This record gives sequence, structure tokens and C-alpha cells, in this order.
Amino acid sequence: MDSTTLQKARAYEAQHGAAIPAAERPAYHLTPYVGWMNDPNGFSYYQGKYHLFYQYYPYKTVWGPMHWGHAVSTDLLHWNYLPAALAPDSPCDKDGCFSGSAAQLPDGRQLLLYTSVRREEQPDGKTRDVQTQSIAVGDGLDYVKLAQNPVLDETCLPEGFSRFDFRDPKIWQEPDGSYSAVLVGQGKTEGGAALLFHSADGFHWEYVTILDASRGEYGVMWECPDFFELDGKQVLMVGPMEMQARDEFHNGHCVIALIGSYDPVNHRFVRENVQLMDEGIDFYATQTMQAPDGRRIMTAWMQAWSGISDQPHGAKWFGQTICPRELHIRDGRLIQTPIRELDAAHGARVLHENVRMEGETALEGIGGRVADLRVTITPEGKECRAFTIKLAADGAHSTTLTYEPRTRRLTLDRSQAGFHQDIVHLRSCTVRGQSDTLSLRILLDRNSIEVFLNGGEQTMTACIYTPPEAERITFAADGAARVTVEQYALHL
Repeated sequence: MDSTTLQKARAYEAQHGAAIPAAERPAYHLTPYVGWMNDPNGFSYYQGKYHLFYQYYPYKTVWGPMHWGHAVSTDLLHWNYLPAALAPDSPCDKDGCFSGSAAQLPDGRQLLLYTSVRREEQPDGKTRDVQTQSIAVGDGLDYVKLAQNPVLDETCLPEGFSRFDFRDPKIWQEPDGSYSAVLVGQGKTEGGAALLFHSADGFHWEYVTILDASRGEYGVMWECPDFFELDGKQVLMVGPMEMQARDEFHNGHCVIALIGSYDPVNHRFVRENVQLMDEGIDFYATQTMQAPDGRRIMTAWMQAWSGISDQPHGAKWFGQTICPRELHIRDGRLIQTPIRELDAAHGARVLHENVRMEGETALEGIGGRVADLRVTITPEGKECRAFTIKLAADGAHSTTLTYEPRTRRLTLDRSQAGFHQDIVHLRSCTVRGQSDTLSLRILLDRNSIEVFLNGGEQTMTACIYTPPEAERITFAADGAARVTVEQYALHL
């Protein structure tokens, strides 16, 4: 490791990251060591630990020339920071080491495949980011960039695809020991597209095919692709940009899963179903990995690009990842549940069973900002017009979940959660299914709320900036409802 740019970043984060008290961070969600975080990268299991890299600018809490931050964990809940892994310090990535992924080589080394960015003036006088793909190889701590970088550039793209929108490689190893990767590109007729590449050794790559494309239906460009088999189906996960709202899909940036079948011989993916991955506010840039026990585990950036300008005053870090989620397929749709390691962290349990509620109610022992909360709501007849849960509440602040049984709409409202700007604070979804009973699992962790509906059939995720002393949780029924509330303290 002889890069002065990387040495500078490592020295800065060692000084300033270590100075941030643990109490100023979430208890079980990863934040940048210091400064800015966006996309999680290189989510993998290597040398007995989970590794998670992330898009990183250590010097400020705003986006800047992208580095790769690095953290490791044995349980996906407690993360130890390692020194920054990559910095923009070579000719092909001088303007940013963008998103990518990780795999293990036969000799035991870890391979990082990432998007390398260099800014070039174009014939029309405009400056554009040229995106290529590069490799770094290391031992889990230090990484050396390949002298031959980049390993993929515009000459590898199919006809009509842009060299300015070619990024985010997700690599995996095939059963025969070779490697495949899915990247995103933008074609003149295809719009955002998922492009499949193959390599015999992880270093020399060739284009294979277009797996699927937007063609104007799901955004104008795709980002952060993933492609994996799950429960007998094949999943292509992408992040559409400039999405137009319709049905369950909202405007702007979101994550969708295209679920179907895949012929690995002819490399043909057939789409059967498309679903929105999260119906909340802050959820983007997903990446999955296969754990040693076979589970497909997903992480994501718990933030939205539309809200990055609203940050807590004096913040020393900005951006975090979700609590990792286990994925399954049920009835042709993806199901998300918190990793089972969170159950192992359960402490004291408080249970209020089958409580009849009218008006606003507080329950003894229910409250706090770091907790695993389960709420089951059964409206009593058609007279129950709404049921509301207030979270992270005090006299001035709260985040609410309101369920309207007649329309089966669940609304997340964080407009009173301590933000300074009128960005997106309200999201609603129609609860799937026909049951009158709604089951919610709510993860609270100081700066965030993650909601899992009916066993993970749907999710809603949001960041909150509420003062930490706002710890009240209350329940209110407009009409009457039977409610069971179960809360676990978390030993973290």
C-alpha cells in the first residue's frame, strides 16, 4: 500500500472516526467511520468474517471523490472498522472508485471488481465521467490495483451503449470455478439494462448478453444490479433512476426485483413478476451475498438521494445501511425478514396480549429507541376507522404508522421526526392479502425505523433525526381494536 491518497484517507479516518462516541451511532446498523456513506459494496464472507465495503468520502458528510470504506463482522450486527480499502489514486479511477463487489480467488486472495471513473472533456466542451471496470486484489486488509486496469471499457459494450453509464459490477463464482458478473449500462433503445459478462479467471472478461432492460418501462437508467437463484426462481434486482410513479412504484429512485426463470446454458432470463423491494422512504443500492449456511442475505443503503441535503446539524457521519435481511420466495414474490442473528440478541421480553384499545394508550414497559417490537392489530368490526402507532415520541416529535382497515392502507409519517426541510416524509402502501389482522415487526435503532408487514411480505424503511431522549411509544384506535404487543430489549 504505497498510495499517498489512501494513506491520507486512512490517517484522517483513524483520527476523526475513532473520536465519534459509540452512543452517537446506531446500535446495530453500520455507519461510515467518519464522513459520508452511500452504496454498500463488496458484501461477502472472507476468512471467517463478513466483509462490507461502502462508497465513502471521509472528509465531509457530503458526496465527494469516492473511496471504499471497510468494516467486518462475525454476526452482521457488530461491525469493526478497518482502514479504507480503496482511494481514487490511479489514472483510470482518479475521479472515483465507484460501486462494485468481491469474490475469492483460487489462491485465497480477495478480488474487488469496481467501477473506475475518470473525468474527460468531450468534443462539445462538456466534461463527462467515463466509467470503466477495474480490479484490486488483497488479503482482507490491503489491496493492490491491477496494473492492467481497466479490465472492461467501452470496447466491451454492445453496440449503442454509453461509456458514461456503465457501472456497478456484481461478481459471483460459478460452480465450475469461473466467474460471472452483471453490470448496468444504458442503450439507445434499451434504456437501463443488465449486462452479463464472464471470465475464466476473474481477470479477463468478455461480454455475454443483455439479461433484461427497462425499455422505458422501469426508469431511464438502472443501478446496482444483482442476479441470483433463490428457492427455485431467478432474481434480477436493480435500482431504477427517474422512475415514474404507478401502482406500487414511486417516483425517482427505488429498488425493484424482477423474478423469473433463467437458462444458464443459453443465458436467457425470462421475467415473470416485478415487485417494489421497499415501500418506505430510505432504501436504495441493494447488494446480496450467500452466507456459509446457504442463506441469501441482503443489505442496502438506508437513505434516499432526494433527502441528502437534510442532515442533522453538526453531524460527523451521514448514511447507514439497513439491518441485513434474509430473502426467500413465497408465491412468486420476495419475502424479507431480519437476520436470525437479531433474535439471538434478544433480552428482556415485555408482552401485552389481546388488549382492547379505544383512544390513545401507553403500555407499561413498551418504549425506547433500540428495540425489536411486534404488534398484531385486529380491528373490531367496521367501526375501527384507523389504528396509529407513535414511535420515538415526546411532546414535540414522533414518527407514526397509521393503518386504515377499510382501505387496507398503511402510512408511514416522519414529518415530526426532527427534519429541517420538507423532503419526502410520507409514504403509504396497500397491505397485501385479505386477512383483517395486520402483523407488524418494527426495528428501532436510534436513527431509523424498519417495518416488516405480515412476516416480511412488504417492508417500509425510514431514517429519523429525532432527539435520542424521545422514547415514548403509544397506540391509538379510532374505533376499537384488539392488539397484542411484544417488545424485546436488544443486548448489543
